[in-house]
Amino acid sequence: MTNSNARAGQGGTEPALLTIREVSERTGIPVAGLRNWERRYGLPRPERSAGGQRRYRESDCAVLAEVLRARDRGLSLPAAIAQATTAARETSVFAGLRRRHPDLRVHVLPKHVLLALTRAIEDECCARAQRPVLVGCFQQQRFYDAARARWASLARTAEHTLVFADFSAARELPGPISEIPIPHDSPVQREWALLCDAPDLPACVTGWEHPGQDGTPDAGRIFEALWSVDPPVVRSATMIAAGLAEAASPGRFAPLQARLAEPAAPGSADLLRASGVLERTLDYLTRRSAT
Repeated sequence: MTNSNARAGQGGTEPALLTIREVSERTGIPVAGLRNWERRYGLPRPERSAGGQRRYRESDCAVLAEVLRARDRGLSLPAAIAQATTAARETSVFAGLRRRHPDLRVHVLPKHVLLALTRAIEDECCARAQRPVLVGCFQQQRFYDAARARWASLARTAEHTLVFADFSAARELPGPISEIPIPHDSPVQREWALLCDAPDLPACVTGWEHPGQDGTPDAGRIFEALWSVDPPVVRSATMIAAGLAEAASPGRFAPLQARLAEPAAPGSADLLRASGVLERTLDYLTRRSAT
């Protein structure tokens, strides 16, 4: 088998450097448990060093943390592993979030209502959130160009900012802002998303555009949307986005994935009450826009 250190510098591939004891310390899973999971379920999948020792990646820790979160939600170990490994291969923020949180309500919104919701979250994030991880899915670069100055301002206080659009190439900009090209065959090409993952102000909204709207005025284009201020839901969405970024540039976003593998705090009663008010507000705005 290939030596992990030899692979580390090839094509940006994420290096496998962690020992099994380090993985155990990071995840809380005993060394014997990691070996047992590997033998019975094929997870995690270590490489071997030149001396035959197991070596793991940061992303392995992220997947294991997702297994533990699924177990906390009551899933059996085989089901939790199946869900976590599927989540690691998500190709869509909207579909992945809906699969992982099927209780989320789907809203059918015109673009102008979705834009108002997004702008409100952006403004609140800029005013209050401390060191958030920000994610924006803009579909087309021209939509991002129209908001570039606004996002440069948002990124100044962010831990990291990921921007997805049909860029011709990936770029790292001050902020730090990572511009990530969307593959032509990716479902993210038709998605809209804003994620603000911060302990003091978690919020996310993501949607996909209904097909067949070529002749529809831009403000009236229809999206199916999910939104939440529940920290575990926001963390799920951000993990999916970080996985998409890592798939586009292997090795670059593994540290961010490892950081996001830390469990999010549970949602408070105040957040749940605010969610109910906003649900009703969205229903009201949507009904008015339809008349």
